[in-house]
Amino acid sequence: MRTHLSAQDRIFAALASPVRRQVLSLLRDEGPQPVSLLAARFDMERPSFSEHLRVLREAGLVSETREGRRRIYRLQATPLHDVQDWLGPFERFWRERLTGLRDVLDTMDDDEA
Repeated sequence: MRTHLSAQDRIFAALASPVRRQVLSLLRDEGPQPVSLLAARFDMERPSFSEHLRVLREAGLVSETREGRRRIYRLQATPLHDVQDWLGPFERFWRERLTGLRDVLDTMDDDEA
């Protein structure tokens, strides 16, 4: 039984796999590619690789178009903005903490540090 995930949960679940992150990187760096070319880069059975592509499609991170018998995959980076928006407050949190640490270290004598 499949649970109903939010769009953001599907994105994070898709990004949890190193294989899927690598697929996204390949599409980002090399542009749209046929599924056969993508699959050839991974040491796994085609049905397993197809499952990774399905997860990426359902998360909205890739799109699939047909050109004759070939299926071409393209990166859809817009959903990654949701990830960036979610991570933004954590980045600010750590930036503030590190700035505070820098300020403390700047006020210390070299012998204290």
